[in-house]
Amino acid sequence: MSLLYLLHKPYRMLSQFTDRESGEGERRATLADIIDVPGIYPAGRLDHDSEGLLLLSDDGELIHRISHPRHKQPKTYRVQVEGVPDDAALQALRTGVELKDGMTKPARVQRLESSGLPERDPPLEPKRHPVTTWLELTISEGRNRQVRRMTAHVGHPTLRLVRVAIGPWRLEGLAPGEWRRETLHAPAPRRKPNARGGKR
Repeated sequence: MSLLYLLHKPYRMLSQFTDRESGEGERRATLADIIDVPGIYPAGRLDHDSEGLLLLSDDGELIHRISHPRHKQPKTYRVQVEGVPDDAALQALRTGVELKDGMTKPARVQRLESSGLPERDPPLEPKRHPVTTWLELTISEGRNRQVRRMTAHVGHPTLRLVRVAIGPWRLEGLAPGEWRRETLHAPAPRRKPNARGGKR
C-alpha cells in the first residue's frame, strides 16, 4: 500500500519545498506553503510559471514509476497560446517537430472552446494578448519546457500552461493550492506455474 498526494500547483510557485536560490532576496512560494506532510517528494516537476497537477509520495519506487521516462506516463496539458493555430500547425504537433534536442514524438492535440479552468492569478493582460487559443496537448516525453518549445516552434508561443493529467490521475476537483490523498493498493503477485504447468 502506498499513499499518493495529488496537488494543484499554483502559478509562480516552485515544485519543491524550499527555495534554495533565495539568498538575501525575496523568498519565492514553495510547496511547503500549501501542503504540510512530512517525508513526501514530487514525482517530476512543473516550471515556476506553469500550473496544475503534481503527484507526491513518500514511496521512492512509486515516484520512480511515475516520473521515469521509461514508463511513458502520458501527460496532458491545457495550453493557452498566442494567436489561432491553423490546421497545419496542429498537424505539425501531431506529427512531431524538430527541436534543438531532436525530433519530438507525435502528440495528441485538439482545440478547445474553453479551458474549463479557473482564472489565473494574476490573469493575462487582454491588451497585450488580444487573440488567444486554448489547446489540449498530450505528450509521452518529459523534455525540459517541451510543450512551450513545441508551440513556439509552430509560431504560437505558450502564454499559460496547466497540466491536467498524468497517466490515470487527473486534476479535476482541485482548485489552485488544494490537494487530496489517494491510497494505492499494489496488485497481487502473479502465481508461478508448477512443474506440471498448473497453478500453485
